Amino acid sequence: MTINIAVAGKGGTGKTSVTSLVVRYLLKNDLGPVLAVDADPNSNLAENLGLSVTQTVGRILNEFQGDKLKIPAGTTKEAYLQYQLNIAITESKGLDLITMGRGEGPECYCYPNTVIRKMIDELSGNYTFVVMDNEAGMEHLSRRTTQNIDELLLVSDHSVKGLRAVGRIRELIAELKLVIKRESVILNLVPGEIDPLLKREMDRMGIKPAAVIPVDEELRRFDLEQKRLLDIPENSSAVMAVNELMDKLLSRTGVKT
Repeated sequence: MTINIAVAGKGGTGKTSVTSLVVRYLLKNDLGPVLAVDADPNSNLAENLGLSVTQTVGRILNEFQGDKLKIPAGTTKEAYLQYQLNIAITESKGLDLITMGRGEGPECYCYPNTVIRKMIDELSGNYTFVVMDNEAGMEHLSRRTTQNIDELLLVSDHSVKGLRAVGRIRELIAELKLVIKRESVILNLVPGEIDPLLKREMDRMGIKPAAVIPVDEELRRFDLEQKRLLDIPENSSAVMAVNELMDKLLSRTGVKT
């Protein structure tokens, strides 16, 4: 059984850092192979995970839609596209990564999203976990890229705007009738105590955070020094908060950590 985890929220809330710490938890606990998906055209998940991406789905599709391809004789365009997409998977021990990336030009990302979803459907059976870092906002929800999810982590920063973005995402999920088993709200980048104004807003919206992640100087230092977050120490306050959340979430699925 593959467990699908997706992370969504407003830009600037620390979604990619949270995604990276979720992947870190799964690898540190040796819970089986993980497929990470950077479904944000502004891709930076690979850097957080310490992986080097040489090809992205967006770039491949841009070449296929233009006149830049030299397809080998005897090979159909469809077969060559599938081959190129397969080699776009960045592989490492226990962790593989698919990166959507940007194409060139002003084209819509509907087709790359469709391809990403098809790739995930075809590959997910090879992994115990699929963890997807979504584009800022609600694009992947409206395009139904984020679908058939076991755990949707909705990340807000310590702001009313972040919380209201989470509220709009929840409304869109209900409106589109997306197949998502569980939603958990994460309040990230909290500087000490939660502000009373935010508590009031959460009460108004009926939000009870599943996790509160404090501002973490260790996390900031790793980012500045461009170190992979998989190596951040266990006593990092952000790591401890995400680990506690994941213990709780996976206990629902019967996964032993």
